[in-house]
Amino acid sequence: MKFRLKELSKKKQQHWLARIHIKIQDGQFHIEGLGAWHSYWRDPYHLLLTIPWHGFLLLIAVFYLAINALFAFAYLAGGDCVANARPGSFSDVFFFSVQTLASIGYGAMYPKTTYANIIVTIEAMAGLMGIAVMTGLAFARFSRPTARVIFSRVAVITPYEGMPTLMFRTANQRRNLILEAQMRVYLMRDEVTLEGQHIRRIYDLKLMRNQSPSFTLTWVALHTIDEFSPLYGMTAESLMQTNTTLVISLSGIDETVAQVVHARHTYSAANILWNYRFVDIIHRTADGHRYIDYQHFHDVLSLDEIS
Repeated sequence: MKFRLKELSKKKQQHWLARIHIKIQDGQFHIEGLGAWHSYWRDPYHLLLTIPWHGFLLLIAVFYLAINALFAFAYLAGGDCVANARPGSFSDVFFFSVQTLASIGYGAMYPKTTYANIIVTIEAMAGLMGIAVMTGLAFARFSRPTARVIFSRVAVITPYEGMPTLMFRTANQRRNLILEAQMRVYLMRDEVTLEGQHIRRIYDLKLMRNQSPSFTLTWVALHTIDEFSPLYGMTAESLMQTNTTLVISLSGIDETVAQVVHARHTYSAANILWNYRFVDIIHRTADGHRYIDYQHFHDVLSLDEIS
């Protein structure tokens, strides 16, 4: 079986070979245009899914007016082809187009020539297709599952059970259940190979618990820094020098909509604090009950101040 690769046009080649600008800000890599809605001009479907709602509604309004104006000019080109419309009146045929496109049909104006009936047939088909496309896009935007998960602003490295441990915490802001929640943590840093090549290497960080049957309130992620950890022997200075970044990926099934939801967060080397610990947010009342104080969710304490 032979496969032939279709040659890309010169314009597409220039698009694929265009430079991608990457800059380092606050210890994090930022790719120009990554995830921004305005980067999808060549992909209209993704553009309409990612553009803000006000932009989406504005585009629909502009398209609706443009398509009606186009058919209005088509009716004008046919001369006096719409009954009860003033000859040469753009507004009359424009509103006749609006009635036709929406299948309203008041009956005051109607096509009276074969030419007009042909244009009405084309416009009716265009109206059906337009309504189907707009309804599908609106449904896709409404039905897209999202997670309202918050991560602590910083991660800390602090002793835990006698071992230095990387910690950060996360919470579910919706107060519902995220079933079978799974968390993955990746460490990315600059390294130089034995051959002298500069690479960006990715490591998997092993968590003490990377799954939860039901993520409802808070979750503290713990990674023990032992001799098998990529963080073993590193310092705050070496993290900055190697542009170390932690990428957290959390996924699970939202019990409300029964769909998979995702959340992602990034910690740069500047967001990793050494010899700090998080302020306790779980407290007991006088009658023995417990409550969570989210006002101190991001707060940390220096171990030097505690001692």
